[in-house]
Amino acid sequence: MATLDNAAIGERIRERREKLGLTQRGVASALQVSGQAVSKWERGESVPDVGVLIDLARLLGVSVDWLLGSHAPHSDVIEATVLVSDVRGYGRKSDELSVADGAAWLNGQLFQMTEAILRFDGVTVKYLGDATLAFFAGANHRDRALRSAILAKRMLGAGVRISLHAGEIYVGRIGHPDHAQMDILGPTVNVACSLGPHNRRVASNIIVTSTVVDGAGEGFDFGPGEEVTFSFTDARVTVHELRLPPAAG
Repeated sequence: MATLDNAAIGERIRERREKLGLTQRGVASALQVSGQAVSKWERGESVPDVGVLIDLARLLGVSVDWLLGSHAPHSDVIEATVLVSDVRGYGRKSDELSVADGAAWLNGQLFQMTEAILRFDGVTVKYLGDATLAFFAGANHRDRALRSAILAKRMLGAGVRISLHAGEIYVGRIGHPDHAQMDILGPTVNVACSLGPHNRRVASNIIVTSTVVDGAGEGFDFGPGEEVTFSFTDARVTVHELRLPPAAG
């Protein structure tokens, strides 16, 4: 049996991670392992166990064979749940506060949103004004995204609206080579970013599509489905409210 070349595997992991614009912390969060573990893999001091190796390959858009040293083709496409959130009242606060105070207030909101994402091993991609774009990949990504949304509502209350949609996404660096940043693209992201008007109509302000509901575990309370359409695609999407569980007493 051939001996694994830990150093070569670690180098492939590092190169692929950097190509996608992911940090070690982002990989660790997505795989639910420690940052120290990812660092050891990349230094060739250890290799992921079989279960984690499969999830790592999926996250990096490569085959397990490629990670282990073959030249099998790979892609930048992974299965994930995309989370998009925005802050209610951002425009009003911007008018009420000075520019510096408004930025401080928004940073506080985004900090809590990001902590809720990291708590369940999500990867924050970027902020755009008051909006946050993130994804959850790897094992149980739907359940982790749902729990993250619930926690964010517990932390931020009525101040946040959240949309979730699952499917294939492209993960990689986008833009001019001198200025490119890690981003996610594809129809899954487009739908997730277009669900905002629907989460405004439900009490919890959390809307999820059937792609999340159908693959979710037990213990979540979803409202009845409503079919919606979008101007940019012929696809019809069924959306549900994610109802919040009763507060602990």
